[in-house]
Amino acid sequence: MTPPSRIVHCEDALAWLTRSPVLDGCSLFTSLPDVSELSPMRLDAWKPWFIDAARLVLARTPDDGVAIFYQTDIKVEKRWIDKAYLVQRAAEDTGHPLLWHKVVCRHPAGTVTPGRPGYAHLLCFSRGVVPDLSRCAPDVLPSLGAMTWSRAMGLDAARMAARFVRTQTPSRTLVDPFCGVGTALAVANAEGLDAVGVELSPKRARKARTLDLARCEAPPDAPVEP
Repeated sequence: MTPPSRIVHCEDALAWLTRSPVLDGCSLFTSLPDVSELSPMRLDAWKPWFIDAARLVLARTPDDGVAIFYQTDIKVEKRWIDKAYLVQRAAEDTGHPLLWHKVVCRHPAGTVTPGRPGYAHLLCFSRGVVPDLSRCAPDVLPSLGAMTWSRAMGLDAARMAARFVRTQTPSRTLVDPFCGVGTALAVANAEGLDAVGVELSPKRARKARTLDLARCEAPPDAPVEP
């Protein structure tokens, strides 16, 4: 059996999405960057940028696929920025119903996290997919799982999303247009899906092409098969 493929384009995600048609046969799973990652962009410019980026991701999602967003809220100048709200603003504009909204615990429940929220959002949208409720995952994930870098998706959250794509859609390719070091791509491959990523940083794009989940999850000092 041919192993799943992984392709990473080193370029601007919005430019790539803008010139792409609807990505037939694919579902999209991504985490849009927050304002700190787009410095010197100001908050008042970042919010419409974020909504426009989410609209573009949704616009390239085929009706028989899903678009899943992994987002952690931020605090800027003592103001709470709800990214789930911004994504749903975009989805209302493009006519994509919300299939589910899950909460992923970044810290144990009851933990005080003054700097950054102790949870992340997973939101799934589609015009045509109807989930099989008998195979749904929990609405609250107790842990995001290991992280491949400080801004990465948690592996447990990424696996839940990739398995939903594999089991509840006809998509056999997962696309992450803001792929970073490639967490979503590596998880998709592990679930038997082909993967396509886009990353502006050449260094991160190189890592995304070869990210090894076994090394990410191995305990410190544990031997890992070469």
